[in-house]
Amino acid sequence: MSRRLPQDAPGFYFIDIQPDQVAAFDRTVEAVPGVRELRRVPMLRGRITAVNGTPSEELEIPSEVEWVFRGDRGLTWTREPLAGAELTAGEWWPADYDGPPLISLDNGVGEALGLAPGDRLTVNILGRDVEVTIANLRVIDWSNLTINFVLVFSPGLLERAPQTQIATVKADPEAEALVERAVTDRFANVSAIRVKEALRAVAELMAHIAAAVRATASVALLAGVLVLAGAVAAGHHRRVYDAVVLKVLGATRRDIGQAFLMEYGLLGLATAFIAGLLGTLAAYLVLTEVMHMTFAFLPGAVIWTALIATGITLALGFAGTWRALSQKAAPLLRNE
Repeated sequence: MSRRLPQDAPGFYFIDIQPDQVAAFDRTVEAVPGVRELRRVPMLRGRITAVNGTPSEELEIPSEVEWVFRGDRGLTWTREPLAGAELTAGEWWPADYDGPPLISLDNGVGEALGLAPGDRLTVNILGRDVEVTIANLRVIDWSNLTINFVLVFSPGLLERAPQTQIATVKADPEAEALVERAVTDRFANVSAIRVKEALRAVAELMAHIAAAVRATASVALLAGVLVLAGAVAAGHHRRVYDAVVLKVLGATRRDIGQAFLMEYGLLGLATAFIAGLLGTLAAYLVLTEVMHMTFAFLPGAVIWTALIATGITLALGFAGTWRALSQKAAPLLRNE
């Protein structure tokens, strides 16, 4: 999350701005020193009730887009293409469009439902079912925290419907409190949502989840180290015999110690490499296929885990090697 979220996120969302308050709201916000950006769009709510004439309750909706059909969704309309909109299919309507209602649909929703430009949705707006045609599909990056909607309408239909406005404001940190105070003092009905506070709450929740995941991972790592330790202990007798034979053949304690430590080091590195590869693959599949999130590889965590595990393996191996080197040759060779 810390890598994906923008560094310059909006400071506030302001909702429930009434049409007759728009001009005064803009003047109030822009009069505060330190305000860098004000974005405002109309908004009302509606619910998708059918796709190509099939009621939504009769559709087999993929789990990743069930939320789109769960209750009302925010709707907006615009004449000009949205800033930064990346179309994957279809074209945007002309600025002077005045025909049957068209919509721009989130590309992820369109792909999940197998929809394309020309397909139809039925949207219930203010108790009235309206059939609209998909004009284009566009990519939405929800992580940038800017205003965005699954459904964006062409001008005409929603222009004449009762609606409010929603706005985002970017301001210098020292100006944020002034912006909030100026708006809420003048417009009692307008609600201010501080983005930083929402992000802080999410970050705290994710920190608790991360602590639980780290605890579980630590148990798994400890179990893996104990397995390696068991493998080293199981081969202790053989290493004692090898050490004695090598000493009889003229190898020094230093030569034998280096050979054994190299063996343990290669064992630890090979195990860590395979574990890191499989763990990364498993994390990628869980995040992308199960949680439907973007995977972010953290090389530092993988490398440090591998190095620590290898170090523990070397330490255990060194302890066993030291004991093997301290064995007398005569008793062992006499028994053989």
